[in-house]
Amino acid sequence: MNIEIIHEPTDEKPFLVIYKPKELASAPLTEDDKYNALSQAIEKYPEICEVHGKKEIEYGLLHRLDTATDGLIVIAATQECYDFLIEEQKEGRFIKYYTAECDIIPDNAKLLGGFPPDTFLLDKKTITAKSYFRPYGEGRKEVRPVTDQSGKTAFAKLGKTKLYTTEILIKSKDKNTSFAECCIKEGYRHQVRCHLAWTGFPVKGDALYNVNCKEKAGDIKKAENILKFSATKISFEYPRGDLNSYDRKDTWT
Repeated sequence: MNIEIIHEPTDEKPFLVIYKPKELASAPLTEDDKYNALSQAIEKYPEICEVHGKKEIEYGLLHRLDTATDGLIVIAATQECYDFLIEEQKEGRFIKYYTAECDIIPDNAKLLGGFPPDTFLLDKKTITAKSYFRPYGEGRKEVRPVTDQSGKTAFAKLGKTKLYTTEILIKSKDKNTSFAECCIKEGYRHQVRCHLAWTGFPVKGDALYNVNCKEKAGDIKKAENILKFSATKISFEYPRGDLNSYDRKDTWT
């Protein structure tokens, strides 16, 4: 599985936009780990290694995607660009968009457990999901939203005391399936997938947050359980006043 170059770094725009396929990690776990999107990008553009990022082995990587998610990632090729775009993220001007094919399961969050009460209406076309997040489950592989209704125990387990917002647009739906477009300005691990599960629209093929997939996980083939979720568009200014926007159609349609 190889990355696809969407935008090559130039003197004027010293950043790289890549498409990462499903089942390829975004970043290395150790210095020797080369099976990931960032390492492939470095092979083509070694100047990325001159950038000092949040983690030493992540260099100019500005954000990640879950391994199971395909889509767009931005990597800075200079320190100035990295510092500028990190600040853009903090100021909410680094916008990421996702598309998802979802099941419609009103009691999905209740059946999974660990979710706070919700007040979402399935017949609404637009939904704003807002919460803190905490690690959850065996090995802390999942996350759960935390709200003022979650209680002291949940708040004590917060990953960050920061509210995260997912704007959800239901583009179309029938009796059992919906198609959603989601937008975030700053993300937490599994944020969009978890928020969709909370609102009653869990992503098809999501073995972590779709109760139907959890029930069937031991009986279905992996090929039939592909996550129908992609990071399809990203937009940001660089330099200030110059809007850069990139998109790529999801691979599961």
